[in-house]
Amino acid sequence: MIAVTCLAALIFFEARGESLDGQLAVGQVAMNRMESPRWPNDMCAVANQSKQFSYTHDGLSDNPERHINNSRDAKALVIAREIAEEFLIKGVRFGLTSTHYHTVDVSPYWSRTYALDGRIGRHLFYTAPANQ
Repeated sequence: MIAVTCLAALIFFEARGESLDGQLAVGQVAMNRMESPRWPNDMCAVANQSKQFSYTHDGLSDNPERHINNSRDAKALVIAREIAEEFLIKGVRFGLTSTHYHTVDVSPYWSRTYALDGRIGRHLFYTAPANQ
């Protein structure tokens, strides 16, 4: 898979129901990881790293094309691809320094020790401590 396809899939599955800012923020987290020495330096390796993003271990296909059931999902995939191209080809950045996020519906163990950067839509964004 090429990097744009991997990042678009991540944005589609993780944030397609969010505002444009929410989708950009999720994409920026993946970019922050790829650009950090703490994570793989390849977008597909970041997006598919074991148990890092919920869509990769839910037992369903990770191909967004198989999840297009209506015009809203079709448009969401177009937007996710546009965002991925902006980040990876044009070098655009959203300006968020976060390395992690989760929805407001869960409370992962790490969220108690990571710095909360803020909330966009239904996602809370965090930066991992430098020593982890």
